[in-house]
Amino acid sequence: MSVSTLEIDYSALTDTDLALRCARRDRDAIVEVITANNRRLFRTAWSILKNRTEAEEAVQSAYMQAFAAISRFEGRSTLSTWLTRIVVNEALGRRRAEERRRRRLEEKGVAVMEAYRETLMCGSDAEAPDVAVARAQVRALLEQAVAALPDAFRTVFVLREIEGLSVEETAEALGTPQATVKTRLFRARRRMQELLAPELESALSGTFPFAGADCAALTRRVLASLDL
Repeated sequence: MSVSTLEIDYSALTDTDLALRCARRDRDAIVEVITANNRRLFRTAWSILKNRTEAEEAVQSAYMQAFAAISRFEGRSTLSTWLTRIVVNEALGRRRAEERRRRRLEEKGVAVMEAYRETLMCGSDAEAPDVAVARAQVRALLEQAVAALPDAFRTVFVLREIEGLSVEETAEALGTPQATVKTRLFRARRRMQELLAPELESALSGTFPFAGADCAALTRRVLASLDL
């Protein structure tokens, strides 16, 4: 008698085994991969696009590309790094397309100015109103500072400081030499120090939440796209 999928601890599977199950359209394996990587991939996409909706769309598109090709995953890098590389390419492609569109519009004399219509992120944890307000203010300050970093520095900063990737993993995900990653991180840190008071730096791990309802909604959209 085969082992029921309910008895499988998907979080304990190796990346290769998880990829194989995804290739076989194992719904639980796909959910495990999505929920384990949603936050990192969203943060990465946002660091490039600086737009919440665009970042979510880029992540969803990256998942579709990944699951279409996951049978070819060879385990040379971690599954998370492999996915991060795909979302980086997707986000960069979208940014280039937007830049081309903007140039065409500007050539025709059309002003392209869009205002942010929502806060970049919002927490989902229930907490006292005064604490929530303070937390939102801190997050807004941090997110503005990260958004103000030059493009080349921002993604490196998000992957290294917020996501906790190693220099090697960041370099692999971005297709960038390790020395370049180190240099960009150093310059990003220095710029952040100029923008933020030292006592706020320790709050970085709480920025850019992407869990709860956000995570569940993205997971449902990907599963629906896969007809699962």
